[in-house]
Amino acid sequence: MAEWDEVHAEEQGEAQAPGEAAVEMPSAEAVSEAPAEPRPVEAEAPAVPAAEPDDGRKWYVVHCYSGYENKVRHNLEQRIETMGMKDKIFDVVVPTEEEIEVKDGKRRTVERRVFPGYILVQMILTEDSWYVVRNTPGVTGFVGMGNEPTPLRPEEVAQIVKRMEAEAPRVKVTYKPGQKVRIIDGPFNDFIGTVADLDMERAKVRVMVSFFGRETPVELDFLQVEKA
Repeated sequence: MAEWDEVHAEEQGEAQAPGEAAVEMPSAEAVSEAPAEPRPVEAEAPAVPAAEPDDGRKWYVVHCYSGYENKVRHNLEQRIETMGMKDKIFDVVVPTEEEIEVKDGKRRTVERRVFPGYILVQMILTEDSWYVVRNTPGVTGFVGMGNEPTPLRPEEVAQIVKRMEAEAPRVKVTYKPGQKVRIIDGPFNDFIGTVADLDMERAKVRVMVSFFGRETPVELDFLQVEKA
């Protein structure tokens, strides 16, 4: 694949070792707020364990080329195997969550990456383990502050686990207050209205529709409306 060859070619330069000038990347906090785009459903990613053995292992955020997260995970897992690093690098995860979206009046469930362009690696950070991860084709660097990679805090790991293990899929909202929407379900099916406000906690939207010549507020589920 030509595009992947370009990715691999860019990784041939000399990697930066811990202690050298840091690659400019967002902090772990910034990663937790990264925007995400829906992706087609893929193989289920392994769950991130909530607890860690007390042997120095931590979860680190690794930046890679967006769209190649699963490819990079596969390459890194192969390097861990062939280079005998199972005692230092324990898990590689592409965090995903299920999301429902409505398009052309039809609902579909997609699996979207929580942090496009990032993967999570559970490892004991040493010169050798750093080298194996950093020199994996497609990896552009670790997320960190200062000269060394910064591990995720336990509460950050717990938040990611919660999103990955959610029983109900999230609903993708493509409209915002003031925009025109079409009601696609219920007694007001096919009515066009204007979004008044959104209740993200209850997954409800209030739409103003013209009914008998009067503007009437109607409360609907997110999935009962689509952008007009």
